[in-house]
Amino acid sequence: MAMQTTWPSSDSSVDGPRTVRWVLEAADCKALAIHRMARLGIDDAVAPYERVRLQPKGSFILICVEGSGRMLLDGRWQTVGRGMACMAPPRVPNAFHALPGKSWKFLWLRYDEPAFVAPLVSASSPVKLKVDTKHLQRLWEGLKHEWETTRDARAVHHWVELIQHHARRLAEPWRRDERLRSLWEKVQKTIEHDWSVASLAHEAHVSEEHFRRLCWRELGRSPIAHLTSLRMQAAQDLLANTQDKLEVVATLVGYGNPTAFARAFRRWTGCFPSDYRARS
Repeated sequence: MAMQTTWPSSDSSVDGPRTVRWVLEAADCKALAIHRMARLGIDDAVAPYERVRLQPKGSFILICVEGSGRMLLDGRWQTVGRGMACMAPPRVPNAFHALPGKSWKFLWLRYDEPAFVAPLVSASSPVKLKVDTKHLQRLWEGLKHEWETTRDARAVHHWVELIQHHARRLAEPWRRDERLRSLWEKVQKTIEHDWSVASLAHEAHVSEEHFRRLCWRELGRSPIAHLTSLRMQAAQDLLANTQDKLEVVATLVGYGNPTAFARAFRRWTGCFPSDYRARS
């Protein structure tokens, strides 16, 4: 399989003959449905393995425990290696695939979250983080072992609760730095403002260089990428829930030029604002 470098055009699910998967569905396990988990699993993925969901109904979390693969994050393909957790919010294209000649083992968790529900992973959540994969793998493996053996309802519930607890902690924005929490909460309320790295750093009372380091450490992305994520989420909400003209939406989320807004929206979501509104 050729390495993906462009936006996928349609949903797909390809395993290939050498991929090994364990999947638990909410339809079979009531404990998952309590937290709106649609399914979770452990994949030992081998090319041509791939998954594409252009409009996923819920949050998605992937935790790499061995090897490496590629995932579409922030509108571009990025390599995901051992010890990395990646998160994607609902209704934003979600895609990932195994690389030829490379093994890739990962834990994953997909939610089913209607539009009226606050998703676990939001535009404010980190896009990727370094994590303790050994501990998280024990949780997934513990649930798998219980499900395949005794299947005691209380024990299953216990494992699912632990997984949900850690998933929520991963998705919490600004986990350790109060300056970032306060700053980005203000930015969300004033998303139309002409924010720059300099003004964001000034608001957080740190130097620009230190601010960049904080964002990469806590959010897995640059300050401008995180600002764009918040703007795109605000734009999606406006496009789906109002009849405002595209020029108005662009202004409300901080773009003075509608064309620049449309281009940014397409880079981030894979489609133009008008197309997104039409299918919402």
